Amino acid sequence: MVDRIKHDAPVLVIGLGRFGAACAGELDRLDREVLAIDTDMELVQKWSDRVTHTVQADARNIEALKQIGAQDFSIAVVAVGSSIEASVLITANLVDLKVPQIWAKAVSQSHGKILARVGANHVIYPEAEAGERTAHLVSGRMLDFIQFDDDFALVKMYPPKPIRGMSLDESGVRTKYNITVVGVKSPGKPFTYATANTVVSNHDLVIVSGTSADIERFAALGS
Repeated sequence: MVDRIKHDAPVLVIGLGRFGAACAGELDRLDREVLAIDTDMELVQKWSDRVTHTVQADARNIEALKQIGAQDFSIAVVAVGSSIEASVLITANLVDLKVPQIWAKAVSQSHGKILARVGANHVIYPEAEAGERTAHLVSGRMLDFIQFDDDFALVKMYPPKPIRGMSLDESGVRTKYNITVVGVKSPGKPFTYATANTVVSNHDLVIVSGTSADIERFAALGS
């Protein structure tokens, strides 16, 4: 049986472009030990005081990865996106070094397929995901949108007019609109879990869950 990876295990981040730097910086903020590497010494120096460890190295060279101890990491993030060839080669090197969990950034579906076949456990499409998220937000009816693989979404939005001023049970959001109001935030107050008796006002924000299509229809009510 494969041992579970510790939730606080150190993370190897390869590539300090915008995506890799943001990932490394947030991991550091979450008190995770990070080793970030890049071929660009300027980027390595820039991030040296922001994450636990930074090293200049060429991850396309498996011997260079061995020298920095990549084989001792349980989790690695391949944040290289400018060169598909480099991204695939680095991922293959990590697989050869038996790194158990590899997250790799892809710039296209075909790139992602190659990464998965080489051995990446998780393929990330940050540009595509950002574009899809923006498409849902541009209408102005939603304030934030997160979609999961099975078309299930979680959205922050203003409540549509038909459900304002009455309890969620009375408005029948689940039966009529096939969505669930998960939380409600009144001005000046934190988010609270919604119940059947929760009354939504004109000034509240709501967190709703459901399929993307159902949420789009719900958001358009009364607009």
